Amino acid sequence: MRLFLAILLVTSPIWPLGRNPLPGDPFLIVNKTSNQLAFIVNGEIENTFQVGTGKTTELTPEGLFNVTVKAKNPYYRKKNIPGGDPRNPLGTRWIGFDAKGTDGRIYGIHGTNHPSSIGKYISNGCIRMLSSQVEILYEKVPIGTKVYVVKSNKSFQELGEEQGALW
Repeated sequence: MRLFLAILLVTSPIWPLGRNPLPGDPFLIVNKTSNQLAFIVNGEIENTFQVGTGKTTELTPEGLFNVTVKAKNPYYRKKNIPGGDPRNPLGTRWIGFDAKGTDGRIYGIHGTNHPSSIGKYISNGCIRMLSSQVEILYEKVPIGTKVYVVKSNKSFQELGEEQGALW
């Protein structure tokens, strides 16, 4: 009976720290030093992508977060631009994470209608990707995926090992 309760607690969606990560679960690392994102799954780096991050170091929060919201053709609230509109700066996908106690609707990984901004320090805090690349990532990243945002000179291999995402 104790074993059953322990398994139920650990696998429960109401786990006190969010979804309980299991070995092999997808994991994202964003390194603000190189403006790159690594997608890790099954203990290996599957892909890396160039990204755009905050205009200043403080704008893109650092830490370990969880994906809490996903949206196709997200609505851009600040300027009342509907999803799918070519003027929408969020592109075609939104992968929101819970930085600074938000609910995944303020900070996120998203596409862009300005592909020339990728690789630059240009956003107001979000992580920008080419729309074609975030569409691929969107399909592979479930709610609950860990997002580690850091400014470091370490390699993705070192960062992933430190976080227990690589083995």
